[in-house]
Order: sequence, then C-alpha cells, then structure tokens
Amino acid sequence: MRSKLLVFLLILLFGLPFGLLGLLAVGEGWRFPAALPPVYSLNALRSLLAADNDLLVGLGRSLLLAGTVAVAATAGGFVLARAIARSRRAASWEAASYLPYALPPVLLAVLIQPFIIRLHLSGSVGGVLLGLLLLALPFATLLLGSFWVGQTTEYEHLARTLGCTPRQALRQVLLPLAWPRLRTALVQTFLLSWFDFGLTNVLSVGKVRTLTVQVFTYVGEANAPLAAVASLLLVLPPAVLLLVNKSALLRKP
Repeated sequence: MRSKLLVFLLILLFGLPFGLLGLLAVGEGWRFPAALPPVYSLNALRSLLAADNDLLVGLGRSLLLAGTVAVAATAGGFVLARAIARSRRAASWEAASYLPYALPPVLLAVLIQPFIIRLHLSGSVGGVLLGLLLLALPFATLLLGSFWVGQTTEYEHLARTLGCTPRQALRQVLLPLAWPRLRTALVQTFLLSWFDFGLTNVLSVGKVRTLTVQVFTYVGEANAPLAAVASLLLVLPPAVLLLVNKSALLRKP
C-alpha cells in the first residue's frame, strides 16, 4: 500500500510541471490569483501547423545540431580515449580533458568567438556546431576512457592473435563490448547539446535560433503560450530517449 502511494506521489510530482505547461499552452489571460485560465484557446498549438512556424524550424535545427554533435563526439571520444589510454602521459591528457569545464559555457564562448569569426563561421550552424563539439568531445572522451582498460586491450590482442585484422577486431570485438558505453555517451552528449543555451546564444549572435534559445526568447517576451509549447517540444526528445534507455536497461540478457 505504501509503495503504491509513493509511486502515485512521484507520478504526481513529476507530472505537475507538464500539466502546468499544458495549461499555459492553451490558457489565455491567466493572471494571479486565478487558479485556472479563464479562457482556453488552441491558437498556440495551431501555430505549429503553419508553414513558416519558427518552433518547428527550431526543433529541426536543434535535432540536427544535437544529433550531429552526439555522433561526432562519441566517435571522436572513442578514438581519443583509446589514444590517451595508450599514451605515456595519459594522466596529463585526461586532466586536460577537464579544461573546457573549468569555465562557464558563456565565458568559453566569448573566448573562442574570435577564432570562430576568423573561420568565417560566426552566426552560422557550423560555428555553433564547432563550439558544441568543444564541450561534448572532452565529455565523451572522459566517459569512454574507462573502457580502455587492461582487459579490453587483452581482448583486442587475442582477436589479432586469432587472425583478425584491425578492422575486424574493431567491428566484431571492440564495438560490441563498448556498445553500452557508446549508447550512454550518445545520449549524454545529445542532451548536453540539446539543452545548451549560453554557448549557442553567444556563438549564434541571434542568427541560429535553436529551440532552447526560442524558449528563453518567448519567456523574455512574456509570451506564455508559445513559451509553454516550446518547452513541451524541448522535453519531448529527452523523454523519448529516457523511454528507449529504460527498455534497454530493463531488458533481460
């Protein structure tokens, strides 16, 4: 009985923010001290179907950026983690991987902005992508570093001894062993890029409007319905990833 009550309270606790966002999305003229909106309208939701809707464009742009960063950072982190594990200065390289997180993202963006300008990428998707990679790549490298331990190296050497080429050892031995960590790195780097605001806002100079930037813009404009719709769209991909990972974690071997 207590466990069921606890589950109900947890569902209620986590569901309240989504219920509030839903009310804000369909409510108009909702002012304190009213407990509920006096008028309900679907105008904000209908705007999603417009051909020139900024929210859907921002959603697609955010998916493109976060997906590209996740794949590139995970692949690059896998290679870099292997190189660091085999380096004579592994501890120094590992410590250097923490440097991007010694500064707030906004300050990091300000520091790399001159280089982005020299590359003629300021205010472009490519510039934002490069900046996000500077955050996600070290993260993936640190996350995947624990995979390249002695036992993994022994498996690789064993595969090579049995006649596997380096490509076969990678495809048939290392990647299957690393897949749980690679999946985690993909999800984490996707979320890192998906929810980023400070670095994206500085490097985009207002030209690359991702969904996160649009949420803050609507909040600043006191446009509660569009801010709520944008927030619901913002939490949709992470919710899907959570459900996918949950099914994978609960799957019996």
